[in-house]
Amino acid sequence: MTQLFKSVAKPLAMAGLAVAMGLTSVVAQAQSTEIKISHQWKANVDGRDRAARLFVREVEKADPSIKFRIYPAQSLGIKPVAQLDALQNGTLEMSIFPMSYAVGKAKEFSATILPGTVPNLDFAMGLKKTGYYKQLQDLSQKHGFRIITWWWTPGGFATKDQPVAGPDSVKGQKLRAADPTFESMLKAAGASVTAMASTEIYSGLQSGVLSGTLTSAETFVSMRLYEQTKHATVGGDSALWMLLQPMVMSNQAWNKLTPKQKKIFEEAADKADAFFLTVQREATTKMADLYRNSGGTSREMSKQEFDAWVALARKTAYPDYAALSPTAKGLMDELLKAAAKK
Repeated sequence: MTQLFKSVAKPLAMAGLAVAMGLTSVVAQAQSTEIKISHQWKANVDGRDRAARLFVREVEKADPSIKFRIYPAQSLGIKPVAQLDALQNGTLEMSIFPMSYAVGKAKEFSATILPGTVPNLDFAMGLKKTGYYKQLQDLSQKHGFRIITWWWTPGGFATKDQPVAGPDSVKGQKLRAADPTFESMLKAAGASVTAMASTEIYSGLQSGVLSGTLTSAETFVSMRLYEQTKHATVGGDSALWMLLQPMVMSNQAWNKLTPKQKKIFEEAADKADAFFLTVQREATTKMADLYRNSGGTSREMSKQEFDAWVALARKTAYPDYAALSPTAKGLMDELLKAAAKK
């Protein structure tokens, strides 16, 4: 009888072990997370894609249960501006998102590109320690997503016919500006403006819809805009155009992370920020070199020209923006307060 019990018990124990192992495997699979990251730039070329891949490596190294899939160059089939809808409805977990694209949902997001308010990269990175960062994070989460990285991209002008200097130099130009605040300022200077995503700039220049554009130095290079323009105004310590283009995450996806995983994301973001800052310090130099090497010209905006643009913005873009809402005024006040301490 004892022998019979042993002969029956052993297979039962083995079967129970197999079931337990199977359940463990199912639980492990259930706990494994795959996160999609969508963006509009070339893989392994554009600094935004490269920084995203560094972020992914850091997170996966710290927590192998989290897996990412990056979809560069709109390969997920979501247009750049529509990424925000996908983040809000939970069909997309993460995106590298130019914050000016969110102005269709909330005009207050123009605080991430207000002309002349973020004059250089050191100033931009310092904003993370101010009330501006907290207010912007609150605004973002109110609209369904969280800012994960703090990626600022310096940029400038490039035109077909004549270089941009002060406001008088854009009269009669057909420009893409990337944001309503820039558009109001450029219109006051005598330019006509067309709104479009950066993926459409090349064809806009090629077709003659545009005679010039404002965008990031990174985009000028990775999207080869120097092929369709000749004169660049970029670089220097007084950037008229500076845009926050961070990696963002839907609230739904962020809230599914454990406290430990959230800390891993924040630490990975710090490393990605440091890498991206180094890349952006080189971006304007690389853009200027490309224009010169391709037979064009490149110049820096002088302090006098920059001051003339800011004086125009104070009459147009700034009051227009501040009048939007108390939130807009609060964000602009924080920017100007940070500038006063500089």
